[in-house]
Amino acid sequence: MKNKYITIFSTALIIILIDQISKFLIKTNLQLNESLPLIKNIFHWTYMHNFGAGFGVLQQQKWILIFISLVVIGVIFYYFDRIKDKEISLQILIGFILGGVIGNLIDRLSYGYVIDFLDFMIWPVFNFADSFACIGVIGLIIYLWKK
Repeated sequence: MKNKYITIFSTALIIILIDQISKFLIKTNLQLNESLPLIKNIFHWTYMHNFGAGFGVLQQQKWILIFISLVVIGVIFYYFDRIKDKEISLQILIGFILGGVIGNLIDRLSYGYVIDFLDFMIWPVFNFADSFACIGVIGLIIYLWKK
């Protein structure tokens, strides 16, 4: 197996584990809509169910969101062979996106919603899968822009 596959898949696996373990801990230790201040009025853990995508779009559109996730995963797999072995930063960014998409896809398939809990009070509540996917997409845009 090529090194790029190991880099991409191990990055994605680490992100999926971080995401799913954190969601499990939130789900088993907080009640739905309960908020635990870590830094009062700045950062809380707030356990929420998100039936849509980011910023409340596509509410109650589980199957459309599952389809979009599968398309993103398919596009990533389609482009695997075009990623060069020496493009380590690109491989990590792709791993971030893949891990983030799969992390939230697991929730949608398991529960019909995504578990969110990172609450900065001035931004919609989100999770680690969202964070890594966004970092991956922003990083990918910068990477391709510079290329």
